[in-house]
Amino acid sequence: MAVNLDRIYTRGGDAGQTSLGRGERVAKHDIRVEAYGTVDETNSVIGLARSAIDRTVLGDPRLSEANAMLGRIQNDLFDLGADLCTPEGKAKRGEGALRIVPSQVERLEKEIDVMNAELAPLSSFILPGGSEVAAWLHLGRTVSRRAERCMTRLAAEQEINPEAIKYINRLSDHLFVLGRRLNDNGATDVLWVPGGSR
Repeated sequence: MAVNLDRIYTRGGDAGQTSLGRGERVAKHDIRVEAYGTVDETNSVIGLARSAIDRTVLGDPRLSEANAMLGRIQNDLFDLGADLCTPEGKAKRGEGALRIVPSQVERLEKEIDVMNAELAPLSSFILPGGSEVAAWLHLGRTVSRRAERCMTRLAAEQEINPEAIKYINRLSDHLFVLGRRLNDNGATDVLWVPGGSR
């Protein structure tokens, strides 16, 4: 997919509409736009997590592994945005639309399984926090859950790639497990104490 951006503003959206991948104009508050916009927001939070990794004293191999995984995920999220901005069954201006594929979902699952194997089972829910990186990952997890809600609402009205929904569902699990991994394999997780602040 070639991208050529020689101008940043076009004035095309000044009346409250935007173009989907094949050129169709829709309102900027359309649920499809809301879905891929929330995916983009998820990507931005992951960028903050990666910046926090860059500021962390290196030496822990988990950090470089996490950074590599998050880099792949950021690229996948652009694929997901491209998938969502082109309705199913409609090619993108003379070419096939980019779609999330099963191998992208499977990669997340494999990474979750490898990371989770090193973690003690949870006996309590955990609060977002611990390290700075983990806190950003928890924020990314919650934003990805919001993206998932937008996507399932869209899927109730229009056809959507089922792999896209699988991907965003798996992503929130991945970010949760990765946050625990970067909290010293869960040792510095902040545990919820039910009623503990009464």
